[in-house]
Parts: sequence; C-alpha cells; structure tokens
Amino acid sequence: MSDQYPVHGAGLGLRRAFIGSLADHIPPHIEFMEVAPENWIDVGGRFGRQFHALTEKTAFVCHGLSLNIGGPAPLDEAFLRKVRQFMDRFNIRCYSEHLSYCGDDGHLYDLMPIPFTEAAVSYVAERIQRTQDIIGRRLAVENISYYAAPGQEMSESEFINAVLEKADCDLLLDINNIYVNSINHRYDAEAFLLSMPAGRIAYAHIAGHYVEAEDLRIDTHGDDVIDPVWELLAKAYQHFGVFPTLLERDFNIPSLDDLFNEVKRIHQLQLQHGDPRDNGIAQWG
Repeated sequence: MSDQYPVHGAGLGLRRAFIGSLADHIPPHIEFMEVAPENWIDVGGRFGRQFHALTEKTAFVCHGLSLNIGGPAPLDEAFLRKVRQFMDRFNIRCYSEHLSYCGDDGHLYDLMPIPFTEAAVSYVAERIQRTQDIIGRRLAVENISYYAAPGQEMSESEFINAVLEKADCDLLLDINNIYVNSINHRYDAEAFLLSMPAGRIAYAHIAGHYVEAEDLRIDTHGDDVIDPVWELLAKAYQHFGVFPTLLERDFNIPSLDDLFNEVKRIHQLQLQHGDPRDNGIAQWG
C-alpha cells in the first residue's frame, strides 16, 4: 500500500466559529480537518478542550501562515520547535506552508511571490531542508496565487518543480490558485496542472475567489467554488488518481450546511474517480 498521503478523502478547514457545532458530530464525508498552527498552539480553555476532542475523532493537518519560507529574515526556529511539539501532541499528520514570503523584520500580512530564479531555488530549498530537520517531518509547500513576477528567469511551473526536487519536499496542490493564476497570467491551467509531480502531492486545496475584472481574479477563499475549478479538480483526479482534498473558506462563511455540501461535492467527485481507499492509499491512524 502507498504511504504517500498523510490523510485521505475530503476535508474542511476548521474555524473557531463552528468548532462547537462539530464537537458532537462530524459528518461522515469530512474525513480530515486543517488548522493554522499559529491560531492553535498554546490555546487553552474551552476552545483548547474542543480542539483536543476533535483531534481524537478525526485526522488533522496543519497549514502555516507565517513561516516566511522565502523571506530574507532568519527562519523562526523557536516557532518551528513549537510546531513540532503541537504536531506530536495532537497527532497532526502533515505540516504545509506557502511557497512565498510574508515579511522581513515585520509581518506583511500578505503572501508575496518569490522571484522565479535559480538563486531563489537554492535559497528556498535550503530553508525548507532546515525546516524539515527541525520538525522531523517532510514539509509540503503550496503553489500560491500571485499578481506579479519580478525578476522572472523561469516559469512558475519550472520554479516549483525545481524547489521540490532540490529540497526533496512535498507539494500542497492548490487547484484554485492554478485557475486564478491561469487567468491573471494567461496560461493554460490544465497544462500547468499536468506539469506538477504526482509523487510529491501530499494533499490539495480547493476554494472560491473574487472576480475583479474579466482578466483579474483575486484569491479570497470568500466565495463558493466555481464550476471551472471543480472541472480542474476532476482533471487532476483523472491524471493523478484521487488524492486528499480540503475545502478552504476564510471569509463570508456560509451556513454549516452549505460548507458541508461543498465538502460532500469533493467526496462525490472522489468516488466518481475511484474511492481513495480502494486505490492502495493507506488509511493512517
């Protein structure tokens, strides 16, 4: 059996706004959840107890917001040691971060594109390797949405593949970001998708976005997933086989029933392309 995937099935990003509603019952089509470690490390009280209880009922992954993997400031190694302790304590199956930078001496509160250059590949790969040494696990890096490509020497796809290979790390494949970037930077979304390395995919994100103009999409995670993004996910399953996929929703959060229906759509799409548990994927835990 393959142990490529740390979790399986369809997942949902956990928000404090609805953690209480999930305390007694997690719908069966939600097979894993994701949290930002920055928002949950050292959290106690009622939320801490509810989170701990949920980690005993379902699988969890964590997706970081502040590691600044491509930035000029030194890695926050003290924070990474806390991440390792957090993962050990709650049996978190995977740690992922954005292939971007988000600050220097201070935090920019945005995800900035790393220049697509050979020098950046080496710099980022070294920092990823150091991260993996500290956390004692492989890191999964996410292809981000971006709106400018300063100093570009190679394509986005070439850059991502080079970083993954040099760092020997995994990929968090964001389907919506591929679609958004394909509109904003005028490339073929399916061709980009198929250029990603199948053997490095840990899991995937799917989300909604905002239409600013005909040729400009903004990655907001604040709306429903649109049909072309669902279609791109289906093409990904056709090409790579079924992999774990999580719904992100950060703003304009609808009712839980609406969220559950979108997660259920992921689940149904996975079944249409073969139940992941029938494809040799290990059921962790």
